[in-house]
Amino acid sequence: MHYLITGGAGFIGSHLTDSLLDAGNQVTALDDLSTGRLTNLERAFEQERFEFVEDSVLDERTVDTLVRDCDAVVHLAAAVGVKLVVEQPLRSMILNIRGTENALAAAYRYDKTILLASTSEVYGKSPHMPLAETADRLLGPPTVARWGYSTSKAVDEVLAAAYHRDHGLRTIVVRPFNTAGPRQSPAYGMVIPRLVRQAIAGEPLTVFGDGTQTRCFCHVGDVVDALVRLLREPRAIGEVFNVGLDEEISIRELAEKVRKRTGSTSPVELIPYERAYEAGFEDMARRVPDTRKIAALTGWQPRRTLDEILKEAIAEAEAEHPEH
Repeated sequence: MHYLITGGAGFIGSHLTDSLLDAGNQVTALDDLSTGRLTNLERAFEQERFEFVEDSVLDERTVDTLVRDCDAVVHLAAAVGVKLVVEQPLRSMILNIRGTENALAAAYRYDKTILLASTSEVYGKSPHMPLAETADRLLGPPTVARWGYSTSKAVDEVLAAAYHRDHGLRTIVVRPFNTAGPRQSPAYGMVIPRLVRQAIAGEPLTVFGDGTQTRCFCHVGDVVDALVRLLREPRAIGEVFNVGLDEEISIRELAEKVRKRTGSTSPVELIPYERAYEAGFEDMARRVPDTRKIAALTGWQPRRTLDEILKEAIAEAEAEHPEH
């Protein structure tokens, strides 16, 4: 198979690229390198079956040409991280919606299967845990950037559903919950690489809010395994799937775990949300995925634990900063 991966130089995209190449496929990665990094694709560049195109998913002509020449599309290109979404809300909305419009339209023109990465943010602050794919969405006011981002990804899903229903386009929608692992940048508010690097540098470990909010972190290798299984499964067409680990931990507990594993004596510092992000910022108390649907269809189960994620994150950070 020849796969086109938009956002292919990103965190998840680069790991998926490696996995598909290792399985003998051909991969074209499209990325404008605004948040992706060429260093993520070092392994891929060693293979003849890999092509990298530096351009934006907003360029309709480029997307059209690349989709035409592939067998299937994995659309991962999107705004990355809460920090970026809050700081650049308009750019995030345009990238998410217009980029997805371009990818879906081209997939329809050339009759290609397309897997679309959405986000667990679409659930908003729904209190009903664990979150099933059919759960109602509960959002705050649209003037808050976070809910604008959630809405933009929901629009992506609505577009995919409409193309499937009205035109028979072969769409698969995936909602990853918090994904972590090697190559994840701390630059956009991703909590594990940020806390690990703070601990290694001897800086205070910054925890937003009161730290009681909980999250479930899934290893990027397990997420990639889920994507590959869905791409191979004809019964996944037209469906939506949660992908994540249901091992819950508070962010305060996560910070303490990072401190212990790194041997850091840095204090944990609580930062009010309005100082970390913006006035009126809202967070979710919990976010736990219900993954029974993908498990029943494909047999997928996450295999790696949070401790394994932290071990790899610490090793990677220490390799980057051996002086610490």
